[in-house]
Amino acid sequence: MVKKTKQIIRTRFAPSPTGFLHIGSLRTALYTYLLAKQNNGQFVLRLEDTDTKRYVEGAEQALFKGLKWAGLQHDEGPDIGGPYKPYKQSERLDIYKKYAQELLDKDKAYYCFCDEPTLEAMRQEQTAKKQAPKYDGRCLKLSKDEVAQKLAKQEPHTIRMKIPAGRVIEINDLVRGNISYNSNELDDQILLKADGYPTYHLAVVADDHEMAITHVTRTEEWLPSTPKHILLYEYFGWDAPQWAHLPLLLNEDRTKMSKRKGDVAVDDYIKKGYLSEAMVNYLAFLGWNPGTEKEIYSMDGLLRDFSLAKVHKAGAVFNLEKLNWYNAQYLKQLPDEKLLAACQPYLPTTHNFNQEQLIKILNLEKERSANLSAIGENVKFFFELPTYDKALLKWKEMTDEKIKESLAVSKKLLAEISDENFTAENIKSILMSEAEKMPSLSRGKALRDRGELLWPLRVALSGQKNSPPPFEIAEILGKEESVKRIVAAIEKLS
Repeated sequence: MVKKTKQIIRTRFAPSPTGFLHIGSLRTALYTYLLAKQNNGQFVLRLEDTDTKRYVEGAEQALFKGLKWAGLQHDEGPDIGGPYKPYKQSERLDIYKKYAQELLDKDKAYYCFCDEPTLEAMRQEQTAKKQAPKYDGRCLKLSKDEVAQKLAKQEPHTIRMKIPAGRVIEINDLVRGNISYNSNELDDQILLKADGYPTYHLAVVADDHEMAITHVTRTEEWLPSTPKHILLYEYFGWDAPQWAHLPLLLNEDRTKMSKRKGDVAVDDYIKKGYLSEAMVNYLAFLGWNPGTEKEIYSMDGLLRDFSLAKVHKAGAVFNLEKLNWYNAQYLKQLPDEKLLAACQPYLPTTHNFNQEQLIKILNLEKERSANLSAIGENVKFFFELPTYDKALLKWKEMTDEKIKESLAVSKKLLAEISDENFTAENIKSILMSEAEKMPSLSRGKALRDRGELLWPLRVALSGQKNSPPPFEIAEILGKEESVKRIVAAIEKLS
């Protein structure tokens, strides 16, 4: 945990509305939120929407939806306002132009008139010489008169920052410790593009300063940009924030998480019915560990125990099996009414079951389902018997005739149970008792393989290879429907 001082901790989550909310971005938002809230600080949402070519309609709403689903409520943002509005970069263009001009006036930036073909030729030449591609500073050699003439002709141009030579730039990172960069390795970064829009580097520094951000949390891919940002803070005479560069989320093969190797959009997991509490709990452990055996954490618990000091440097592997384990733990603890409400979108809209029966159905499946959509899929057979091949009714070496005999026994026993006694407990007692005393259906000796009675019955009731025990299924279906399904199974074998 960051040492508490009189300074108000202000963090920000600043995604770009260029598509879905990435699961890795949600993890970053979670850490950013925890850092602020455990220090009684403020969590700010800012949209970095200056990349107009990649802007996706509806992406903003998806961001708001994902954060709200995860319980990460921001204190300021484009949808709720705040003292540092506007919170969209596209609405702050005059601010960036002002600061770019300030850097020009201080001789910390310069105009660049190189077009894309020129820059591409420069990169190719440097690559051929096995040099790191970067701008060679040719426009720095232009005289003031030459620059003025080009500007007067309205020649397209960008504004680049000047990088001093021979400087060692130190980063004191809250996750990675002290890191040093040599300024000779840095590029003269474009700050303002020809269309008047800022690059990330100018915008993020200007916005973080103006919004009084004290701690910048972002993934490690932005670490090489940090020395440039430190220089910009120095050029403007501003105090730099504290930095925390988080590990990336990785696929199982330790490559960067991508759509090609599984779901990476938060909305995908919402649609599949993962519980937000489980996702938050799991994401917290993708890069952080409390140093104990404890794995189940509520948001309150994370606010108490989370610490950047215990965030790992190495990338964290996103493991779907582990996420499913977390979700299963939370599903088991879900109260009946909440389980029913959560599962409603995945159930048929019309059915003959009352609330009590529906809760029984869902409780049968929640122990063996990874998420709500899986529960919905697994309980479909209660509402409508699926089509299945008669071969599924077969247990081991049983012939069709023996299977029919077995089903006839089950049909007779269930039909004889009164409606008021048609419970899973009674059904199990009667069937198991009969199974113990009836002759073997396949070997002519006392039955020791209960599957000969129970397997065909379970398949007849569910139409599935995997399902809950037949006693529970029969109770929920009721006597009439159970007998009807057994008759249908016998007919398959005729």
